[in-house]
Amino acid sequence: MSKQIKKVAVLGSGVMGCAIACHLANCGIPSLMLDIVLPLSDEEKAKGVKKTDPAFRNKLSAGAMAVALKAKQPMAPLYVKSSAALIQIGNFEDDMEKIADCDWVIEVVKEDMKIKQGVFKQVAKHWKPGMIVTSNTSGLPITEMSKDMPAEMKKHFFVTHFFNPVRHMKLLEIIPGELTDKKIMDRMAEFGERVLGKGIVYSKDTPNFVANRIGMYAIMKTIAHMEAMELRIDEIDAIAGPPMGRPKSAAFRTADLVGLDTFCHVSMSVYNLCPNDEERDVFNVPAWINEMVKKGWLGNKSKQGFYKKGKGPDGKKMYEVVDYKTGEYIPSIKPDFASVKGTKKKDTPAEKVKALLAGDDKAAEFAWKVLRDVTIYSCNRIPEIADDVVNIDNAMKWGFAWDAGPFETADAIGLKDIVKRMKDDGVAVPELLDKAAKAGGFYKKVGLKKMYFCAKDLKYKEAPLTALTLNEDNLVARLQGAIATVADPASLKIKIADLKDRGNEIEKNAGASIYDMGDGVALLEFHSYKGMNPIDTDIIAMMLKTIDVVQEKGFSGVVVGNEGTNFSVGANLLMLLMESRNKNWANVEMASKTFQDANMLLKYAPFPVVTAPFQMVLGGGCEATLHGDAICAAAETYVGLVEVGVGVIPSGGGCKEYLVRNLEAALANPHVPSLFPFVRRAFENIAMAKVCMNAYEAIENNIFRPTDHVTVNRDYLLSDAKQMVLGMVKAGYTPKSPRKDIRMIGSQYYAAFKNAVWTMRQGNYISEHDALITDWVAKILTGGDIPGSSVVDEQYVLDLEREAFVSLCGTEKTQDRMQYMLQNNKPLRN
Repeated sequence: MSKQIKKVAVLGSGVMGCAIACHLANCGIPSLMLDIVLPLSDEEKAKGVKKTDPAFRNKLSAGAMAVALKAKQPMAPLYVKSSAALIQIGNFEDDMEKIADCDWVIEVVKEDMKIKQGVFKQVAKHWKPGMIVTSNTSGLPITEMSKDMPAEMKKHFFVTHFFNPVRHMKLLEIIPGELTDKKIMDRMAEFGERVLGKGIVYSKDTPNFVANRIGMYAIMKTIAHMEAMELRIDEIDAIAGPPMGRPKSAAFRTADLVGLDTFCHVSMSVYNLCPNDEERDVFNVPAWINEMVKKGWLGNKSKQGFYKKGKGPDGKKMYEVVDYKTGEYIPSIKPDFASVKGTKKKDTPAEKVKALLAGDDKAAEFAWKVLRDVTIYSCNRIPEIADDVVNIDNAMKWGFAWDAGPFETADAIGLKDIVKRMKDDGVAVPELLDKAAKAGGFYKKVGLKKMYFCAKDLKYKEAPLTALTLNEDNLVARLQGAIATVADPASLKIKIADLKDRGNEIEKNAGASIYDMGDGVALLEFHSYKGMNPIDTDIIAMMLKTIDVVQEKGFSGVVVGNEGTNFSVGANLLMLLMESRNKNWANVEMASKTFQDANMLLKYAPFPVVTAPFQMVLGGGCEATLHGDAICAAAETYVGLVEVGVGVIPSGGGCKEYLVRNLEAALANPHVPSLFPFVRRAFENIAMAKVCMNAYEAIENNIFRPTDHVTVNRDYLLSDAKQMVLGMVKAGYTPKSPRKDIRMIGSQYYAAFKNAVWTMRQGNYISEHDALITDWVAKILTGGDIPGSSVVDEQYVLDLEREAFVSLCGTEKTQDRMQYMLQNNKPLRN
């Protein structure tokens, strides 16, 4: 179904419109981005600009693209600038007829009903049967927007509400109109989930839909309790962030990021449009915030909002925060709450919240009141804004970056405890909450199925597996065979917890496990150190054991992946530092040799190996990734060989693999006169510890190959990697042999690199120790003092890596860097 959407028209090139067009380009979908033609300004008239000039007529859309192309990673709307070629710009007056060639038209103009209706009148003139038409409105009524549309067009019309920044925010709310054809909406849901990588939430046609309705209530209730308890803004943000399962930006830093003008508009829209909301008055923006907006204190975009950067008496930079009682800025403080401190000792979001609420200080009291009220409000919004707890929980996780939605958080705290505390507070307990508490929670597992407590029937139903099962009608239809997009939706999303529940774990130690994924494919999972997964002896031992397990159990291939916070952030520095301080050089060399051997064993295993990296893939994690037959990477993968930051070089085969990839890129072009520019790229990226800020950038930098796969929706990463393994098996996998054809550029270019390093040292751009490290990098990548065009095998490069690694670990400066990184959790450059 999703393949039917091959081209999209984006009407509006503002922040959201341009971001949507850019993300479509990220996903390989061409788009036509149009905007209005502005009137000529006096300055333009004076310069002789003509209203017929294309550059003038397309000024808005062209300007938006220019801004997008200047944006820096990782917040740029485009993964790579080359994708901008998929975006065609134009204007409403000259190019509207071109939308007839599009499969989907999305309106992203100003939140003004008359303007939107005018745009849809123009769209109707060029509408063709089958064309999907949607609005990105954040809450205007669908019925009113579509009142002048032809009847058939209304069936194809609904709301697709993206969240900003579009590339990073997973949420896509889909809201049908009264006449929307559900099959057409399902087509968009599948496209949004599988192609655009979004999490789909079905909402009702109500002001602010789901995420903004609940999210704004949470923030406005936070403000109300702050004022009542006479707490400071910076005190609230210390509580309402990770301790409550919310992002680090908490409440007021989030508002600064969004913009106070937008913040006020969204909140007041509920106040004005929801007269029957029992908590309506909560959305009425306080006078002191309105006064900030009048002053232009709009947040990050005006460089001051609830916070602003200032200078202390000593001239050092400091943050100031608004004192809402006086309307003036005061120095920000680091609040000291015992209950908040207690959360830092906990690992999971659920443990943090429970620890916070167990306190007896003002922070614990505040957190309870906010969580209590948000839970009640969320219960009371079903079925007004959504049909079930699942859609609301997903909306808050994907749209506001909460660790858990309000109902999941309530389950983590314990519903019986919540009900008791509410009754003790004299607060009315919603029927849904009371019934769920008696039943055992909003969620539970029955066998291998995740169930949710249905607000309509007050009984448990199976939780949705894909976008198509997120609304109840589709679930019934699927079970009856009416929706046949996939044979088994469960097979599309592989969850390690489900594999464990099925008893599919074959081997396990403290750092890694091996699972049976089904269909003859094994999974090597890393699970060391709180989901950060640094490569350690346990992981390496399991990598080595994988070969035996696969052959003993008869698996046809392996996926290397996990579901931690990051794929792998590097290596275990503590052990390395201890061995280096104790001058146990044999152990230091063995650590490198064992990791090299494990990587080489998987690379040349008699079966296909696909690695599935995501998020941070640094140092040793990158080296492990590069030794697979193929890579199936999440789009948001931040990958690099960053070892020089700790005073060493990649020594698990990372230099070798990155060199080979760059040589492959050079030799793929018969017109390349020299290998040097490609080796130089490898040298610069390793020596400068460059991190590619997404998978496509990694492909451009030859860390990943053009043949590697990128999965935009990380929920499908393990499944896609498994399918790659099965595809290689089906195609007739032929094991590779260790390479003996690596062409080194030799001593001439080694001397050139040494000269460049010497020049940088003389200019004090790098330290003496940095010069030593980069000299080793140059030696490894060129072969050192060997003749140019010498051909070596992989082991030659691995031996150079290991020699450099042991030598650098023996320096006091490298050991000091390791110590610093362990103490401060960040790399030291000089």
